[in-house]
Amino acid sequence: MKIGALLSKDSIRLNGKASGKKAVIDAMVLLMEKGNHLRDARRYKEAVFDREAQGSTGIGDGVAIPHAKTDAVKSPGLAAMTLPEGAEFESLDGQPAHLIFMIAAPDGGDNIHLEVLSRLSMLLMDDGFRQRLMAADSPERFLEIIDRAETEKFGPDGEGADKTEDREAFRILAVTACPTGIAHTYMAQEALERQAERMGYPVKVETNGSGGVKNRLTPGEIEAAECIIIAADKNVEMARFDGKRVIQARVADGIHKPEELIRQAVSGQAPVYHYHGSDGAGEAGEGLSRGLYKHLMNGVSHMLPFVIGGGILIALAFLLDDYQLDPANFGMNTPAAAFFKTVGGQAFGFMLPVLSGFIAMSIADRPGLAVGFVGGAVANAGYTFGNIMNYGETAPVSSGFLGALLAGFLAGYIVRFLQKIFSRLPESLEGMKPMLIYPVAGIGIMGFVMVLINPFVGAVNIGMNSVLASMGGTSKIVLGAVLGGMMSIDMGGPFNKAAYVFGTAALANEGFDIMAAVMAGGMVPPIAVALCATFFKNRFSAKERQSAYVNYIMGLSFISEGAIPYAAADPLRVIPSCIAGSAIAGALSMAFDCGLRAPHGGIFVIPTVSHPLQYLAAIAVGSVIGGVLMGLLKKPVNKN
Repeated sequence: MKIGALLSKDSIRLNGKASGKKAVIDAMVLLMEKGNHLRDARRYKEAVFDREAQGSTGIGDGVAIPHAKTDAVKSPGLAAMTLPEGAEFESLDGQPAHLIFMIAAPDGGDNIHLEVLSRLSMLLMDDGFRQRLMAADSPERFLEIIDRAETEKFGPDGEGADKTEDREAFRILAVTACPTGIAHTYMAQEALERQAERMGYPVKVETNGSGGVKNRLTPGEIEAAECIIIAADKNVEMARFDGKRVIQARVADGIHKPEELIRQAVSGQAPVYHYHGSDGAGEAGEGLSRGLYKHLMNGVSHMLPFVIGGGILIALAFLLDDYQLDPANFGMNTPAAAFFKTVGGQAFGFMLPVLSGFIAMSIADRPGLAVGFVGGAVANAGYTFGNIMNYGETAPVSSGFLGALLAGFLAGYIVRFLQKIFSRLPESLEGMKPMLIYPVAGIGIMGFVMVLINPFVGAVNIGMNSVLASMGGTSKIVLGAVLGGMMSIDMGGPFNKAAYVFGTAALANEGFDIMAAVMAGGMVPPIAVALCATFFKNRFSAKERQSAYVNYIMGLSFISEGAIPYAAADPLRVIPSCIAGSAIAGALSMAFDCGLRAPHGGIFVIPTVSHPLQYLAAIAVGSVIGGVLMGLLKKPVNKN
């Protein structure tokens, strides 16, 4: 749909006057009503002011684009007004607004207001276009100027703005990615797009989520862009950005600091990125700890599907089996149980090799994958120089999760070292490197190193497991409280991931009580928010309460991220409440000696939990305490 289809002569006012934002919006609503687009002008005006309360639509350069999407709108429409003397509109640059466009979109329809807003924003970036509109002497001439500019930029049908593959008009590009790709990826996308919309900068955001890459950046868009923002906690494809200005930040910064990132992007001060043969290498301005974290999260994000899928299938095996048939063979006594246990065990068995393989791949690109995979497999199997000749007779010394973790980083840097050594080979031998030299030399060196260090790392791993297994009473409860509380500190961030990875690692060593405490802690935050919204209604707006009730389902499904919007809006009250509730749930789970064989699933895997009623009680008590604390700490919403 073209801009001209939504804007009629009756909805255009030239050479208007207004004393401020309120007067401007009042006049624009009358124009919108004159164009017969509104069902209820009063409610539409309220929606416009509600949108302004979220952030001024004065995008700067003398332009403002107030808008709203509500059921008070009968049909999509535009209104326009020129103000030669200007009016104060709380614009981003602090300057008066001279050119006003108002957009009305019906609720429940397509996001027409956003599509038109994007197209208008791009057109209004042109100084000449704005000047021509201000100089228009009639509504007809005003419409003619818009139609000509839109046709030139987007084609005669106006659809060019939506064909991102063929358009190279984005000033800023962005990529968002979180380790699991469930919530943070898309929250960062929305925050960046909204802020860019407010600031008047065309932006395209590629998401690297659990369903794969969406809205992929094209070579033409990358070439034309001034800067690329990478808001990611795992590695993304970086070679394509070689020679471009790139800002690298956490995915949380994409959610909470979009304005800061965008301003840096348009400043021309962002560092130039240079690709050095690895998506994890050559990262401009990135510290060592940040780089290590990204490599680790790349391994974890690829490991989790194997852990979750295999773990839940194993849990189903125990659920479907009959313990009385053969206690020693529990999980394999019936055909159905044997099937799920076998398949789940095979999937779960890939956990450590996949972890180390993708850590190595993050560091050294694809040549690192095979080397890291083999390193993780050797670590898991527990090969040493003492048992390699008689493995079946001598007990293996598995270095477990720690060994796989170490193997991943060693493999990556071994391959990086090999890449440097063989960088001077003749160009004619270039094709041999990834297919022959790196795998043969890398796997050989990796195998030797892991067989050498397995006894030492294995001893540490065995010692840690022994300490955890020997824990009882107060120490065990404290561990549960710490892990449960960590799940609520950042709800999907580094602390949350650290606790979850610790739980899954323990699961591989039959630390079922640890996994139970971790999941209990992760279930509490969304449920606590929902409970608070249910019983302390005056602490939330109507929209917040409506959205909060969905958190009952998210919490029961072990999706902690449902609490993030509420934590971001009021962190000093919401986060401590959630931490307290989660810590109590984790502590009680440990105190009740609950065990969980599945690494995910929420209430859907409760039947597999040992002491399920006590486990549900732990989650309920933690959620209630968290919800009550939240209600006591939060202030009532001002309804005026």
